[in-house]
Amino acid sequence: MRVLLQFSACFFLGLCIAGVLLIGMMFVGRFDWIELLMLSGWPFAQLGLQLLPEPFWNGLTGVTDAAANSSVQSFLQLCVAMMQIALLFALGFFRLWYRR
Repeated sequence: MRVLLQFSACFFLGLCIAGVLLIGMMFVGRFDWIELLMLSGWPFAQLGLQLLPEPFWNGLTGVTDAAANSSVQSFLQLCVAMMQIALLFALGFFRLWYRR
C-alpha cells in the first residue's frame, strides 16, 4: 500500500509537470509539438473508444455518437498523451526517490 501511495504522489507530480509543459508549449506557440504529442495518444484513445460501450461514452460526454465525434476523439487523445508524459515522469521520480 505504501508503494502505491508513493507512486501515486509521483504520478501527480508528473501530471503537474506535464500540464506546465503543455501550457509552456501553448505560450511559445509550438502547436506542432502539441500535435505530435497528441499523435502519441491516438492509438490508446481509439482503443478506448472502440472497446468501451457506446452508452458509456454518450453518458460521459453528453454527446450522441460520441465515439465518432472528432472533438471527443481529440480531447481523449490529448488526455492520453498527457497521461503518458506523466507516467514517464512518475517512473523516473519513483526510481530516483524510492529506489531500494
